[in-house]
Amino acid sequence: MSLFITSLNSGSNGNCYYVGNHTDAVLVDVGLSCRETEKRMKRLGLSMQTVKAIFVSHEHGDHIKGVSTLANKYKLPVYITEHTAKNGPILIGHLSKRFFANEPVTVGTLTVTPFAKKHDAIDPHSFIISHNKITVGVFTDIGIVCDQVINYFRQCHAIFLEANYDDAMLENGRYPLHLKNRIRGGEGHLSNDQAFDLFVKHRPPFMSHLILSHLSKENNTPEIASALFAPHANDIKVIVASRYEPTQIFTVTADPNTIEIKTSIHVNSMQLGLF
Repeated sequence: MSLFITSLNSGSNGNCYYVGNHTDAVLVDVGLSCRETEKRMKRLGLSMQTVKAIFVSHEHGDHIKGVSTLANKYKLPVYITEHTAKNGPILIGHLSKRFFANEPVTVGTLTVTPFAKKHDAIDPHSFIISHNKITVGVFTDIGIVCDQVINYFRQCHAIFLEANYDDAMLENGRYPLHLKNRIRGGEGHLSNDQAFDLFVKHRPPFMSHLILSHLSKENNTPEIASALFAPHANDIKVIVASRYEPTQIFTVTADPNTIEIKTSIHVNSMQLGLF
């Protein structure tokens, strides 16, 4: 069985990532409004009835804006760390469930494993989502490539990987020095070059999809990021996630030799376009 993935939005204006199979799915962060999340899901032919849980990476507004409303509307459990739940500006209440670093959480037929990362938040985590020997990672808002990041990156068949800024654009851009230092200071975001170094040194032979994510509007462009990664991708499909619209839905299998075919499948009485 395959996993189906899409970025509903990726950037400082809102982050939301969908990973699921025919019966179960999770959202990692909901930084869009409830209405906009529903709208984009519907546009892709995805049913909210398939979504079984929301996982919160950290408390920043571009990751939690729609969490509370969406969770309450659909009675979805929200997995969040105790520190983030206690100290973050989130109103989840009775729907909150705790997760702990490196301890897998079972959601239907999916297994979600959180891990701690460096970022200027209360208790930030990233995630891998697995099913039937297929693993997808959501790695954004990462200040530095640590051993944890490398370990989980090596397990991924597909990954949403932050490539936030181009070094030259950030250095020469209009941001004040304190903000530049926050972004590149080890607890901010990964640059194109840092993400590229992780990719070329540690990608597993079975990786099939690389979705470059959380690109800065001011300090990066899709063209710059693509130009860096694409010549070295070999058979890996490189996609740049938009900050304005969802990506297409991609199908991820455990067989690296599987060829993606433009087709559709039936999921919960709705159609998913696979490209």
